[in-house]
Amino acid sequence: MLSVCQKLQMQRICYNQHQMEHQALYRKYRPEAFADLIGQEHIVAALGGALSGGKLAHAYLFSGGRGTGKTTSARIIARALGTSPSDIYEIDAASNRGIDNIRELRENVGTLPFDSKYKIYIIDEVHMLTKEAFNALLKTLEEPPAHVIFILATTELEKVPETIISRCQTFLFKKPSQTILRELVEKTAKKEKVKLGGGAADMIALLANGGFRDALGILQKVISASGETISVDDVARITGAPPVTVVHDIIEAIARGALSDALATLERARAANISAKTLLELVLHTFRRILLVKVAPVLSKGEINALSDEEKTFIMRLSEMQSAHVDSKSLLALLDAMSEQRNAFIEELPLELALIKILG
Repeated sequence: MLSVCQKLQMQRICYNQHQMEHQALYRKYRPEAFADLIGQEHIVAALGGALSGGKLAHAYLFSGGRGTGKTTSARIIARALGTSPSDIYEIDAASNRGIDNIRELRENVGTLPFDSKYKIYIIDEVHMLTKEAFNALLKTLEEPPAHVIFILATTELEKVPETIISRCQTFLFKKPSQTILRELVEKTAKKEKVKLGGGAADMIALLANGGFRDALGILQKVISASGETISVDDVARITGAPPVTVVHDIIEAIARGALSDALATLERARAANISAKTLLELVLHTFRRILLVKVAPVLSKGEINALSDEEKTFIMRLSEMQSAHVDSKSLLALLDAMSEQRNAFIEELPLELALIKILG
């Protein structure tokens, strides 16, 4: 017979296993040390060196796109300094943006840590603070207590006052390349015992738009709906991305100089409720690869090998095709359309105009 304590222990183990199984992938595989942080070598070198040399600043400002590792790096610093959870304060400035919130913070920073050398305040989305709150925070940043370290994080550095920036050590987190994201997706899928078909990891990396968290979020969504084997068509179906056939039809129409066929394909995509922005991104990426194979095959070898057989065959065929429209001018027109997509009143219009410019 099991004792009450043994039963409780077994229940606790089962609960923890259940939590791990249902934990979000980006939490499950969140880096625990700077050595695990990928794609941010300049951050690792600078902060790792400062920590090992004991040369800590009293305030850091991390800027960069969402899901690039800013908050994760802040937690790594706290962990490296041996700061206990009771001495780490994470504040969402989007929800606590007023002067009263910062006044409360200023009152609390003076108290000593509970059981650590440092109290660490992580203020996420700091650009959301009001002008009055920034002014109040500035006074604390100028003369913080020796036991306090501030780590501010923002996705919009241009909205942070220069007075705040000048009092912090600032680090810019780069967007990871598609290759880095693809490798992350492949490694994570392997850990989860999921088999990815050719091109599946590449499409997930592209849809993640430069975010580690988004890449793992999309992977988790696809795993939940597809099971242990995932094809590139599964990714397109589950995420709502355009099927590769639609992308290929538009590019082939460009190569043939068939404007009406290209516009007809775009109209079918619109009728199928396919995102014009995502379609344009996929067309742009595929067109770039065709042009790379055409003019510099060696540069594209690693990138092309990760694609599905269907995609590789299409790219190789189009690169060998004699066409006046598969050139750098057409690629530039597609790139301009991508720039205009953000403010487009009609979502399909930038791509339509690019097609007319290329083939008109």
